[in-house]
Amino acid sequence: MPMIIGKISENEKKVEFSINIHCTNCDKQVPGGLKSGEKYYQTKEFEIELEEFLKNYLCGICRDKKRRKI
Repeated sequence: MPMIIGKISENEKKVEFSINIHCTNCDKQVPGGLKSGEKYYQTKEFEIELEEFLKNYLCGICRDKKRRKI
């Protein structure tokens, strides 16, 4: 199931796309794609949010390890 970037309004067309997503901790490649609303896709805000998402993404294993440390 694709993850959603940004907001998708009701009755708005959805854009699904695939990019290489790697965990920023262990560098494991994460399967799946992303989804966004057609109006938001490829806007400046979209690019900024996607860049931040990729810089801070943790796979499920690393995310769980981080939660247990807190």
